[in-house]
Amino acid sequence: MKNGLLVGLWAATLAVGGIVAWRATGGSAAATLPTAPSGGEAGEDPDMPFLGGPIPPLPTRMRLDPRKVKLGDQLFHDVNLSIDGTISCASCHDLRKGGADGRAVSEGVAGQLGTLNSPTVLNCGFNFRQFWDGRAATLEEQVALPLHDPREMGSTWQHVLAFLARTPVYTQAFAALYPEGATPQSVADAIGTYERSLITPNSRFDQYLRGRLDALDAREIHGYELFISVGCVTCHQGVNLGGNMFQKLGKTYDFFADRGAPQPRDLGRFNVTGLEADKHLFKVPTLRNVHLTAPYLHDGSVHSLPQVIRLMAHFELGTTLQDSEVDAMAAFLETLTGDRPVAGR
Repeated sequence: MKNGLLVGLWAATLAVGGIVAWRATGGSAAATLPTAPSGGEAGEDPDMPFLGGPIPPLPTRMRLDPRKVKLGDQLFHDVNLSIDGTISCASCHDLRKGGADGRAVSEGVAGQLGTLNSPTVLNCGFNFRQFWDGRAATLEEQVALPLHDPREMGSTWQHVLAFLARTPVYTQAFAALYPEGATPQSVADAIGTYERSLITPNSRFDQYLRGRLDALDAREIHGYELFISVGCVTCHQGVNLGGNMFQKLGKTYDFFADRGAPQPRDLGRFNVTGLEADKHLFKVPTLRNVHLTAPYLHDGSVHSLPQVIRLMAHFELGTTLQDSEVDAMAAFLETLTGDRPVAGR
């Protein structure tokens, strides 16, 4: 009882003290974040409710049909869905590499290169849309796009369904789960269900948000304070620290003029809508597990956390950070790495 009361009080202090300070200043001034009291006891109840703020912790579990998760897992890792039997969804979204592939752009069938950096699949169920340009509204909708892209899996539904029909393990699984059997819709549903299972809870930052205030050290807490006061939290908020809005790359200064060599991929959301106002708009990426998912940005042009922190501070926020501030913010971002999904391989 004593431990639970202390944890509750610390969580309340964090949420009501630190976050109210953040809100009161419009999210632009530093909130004073608490540290564990000297001599106190710290613990965490993973199901403790979060009391509020711009960044809630990830849930510790998802309520999904485990049979669909298992089927989706098999499909996600099966190269036979691609036209030449060489590429699976996991080829570009490797759970051992933070749900991405560690390349600037991914390699598809016949060694063809894509045009955009592969975003992480981890925690993708919390994104408000899918892909950098948001061209898919749901995980189920996004399944068909890389499947049919000639530079990615180069496949067709006819090829996929024919493979599934001659594979007993799949015909049995689909018959048990879907009255209609294997169809484009049921395949997308199974893969989408699996992808929703790929959460990474229990990061040290999530433990901190739930009341274990000694989960972060002084440098990491300072990095979190800077994350708020500098303005990163304006776009990187919500449970995924991103993934819930579009934002212009180069909001304060012209990123593409500085980088040079403009390409169609740099137009971002404009390539979907054709609206002038959508030029250079991209879905704000999640920062969860971010130290595992280099290189960064839609073009994979940035290779380290300190580099992308400095770049974003300049081009998005119009500020220059000191080396010590970059170091503290990078340390904070590394606390966003959670547990590897148990459903993954």
